[in-house]
Amino acid sequence: MNTPEFDTFRTRKLAEGFDEVLVREWAALAQNTEHTHPFDTDAQVVHGEFWLTLGGQTRHLQVGDTFQVGRGVPHSEHYGAQGATFWAARRN
Repeated sequence: MNTPEFDTFRTRKLAEGFDEVLVREWAALAQNTEHTHPFDTDAQVVHGEFWLTLGGQTRHLQVGDTFQVGRGVPHSEHYGAQGATFWAARRN
């Protein structure tokens, strides 16, 4: 999904000091139980929807929404009937 919009997002996030920018695609109704990552994430939803549980709070994220997950922060995800795609900038 390399579009002009993705390229703009990628360029901006790299300029902000992120190490890499990826397209993350998730299947319909996929679930990720609570886990952590060894990097910070700053992301934007570009397709579908999902629910992100972070710090005991669940957010329903849809196209255009942004979210951040800090390194080592426990979180879980549940994806909607269409799955979801988001652009994820990562900083180690």
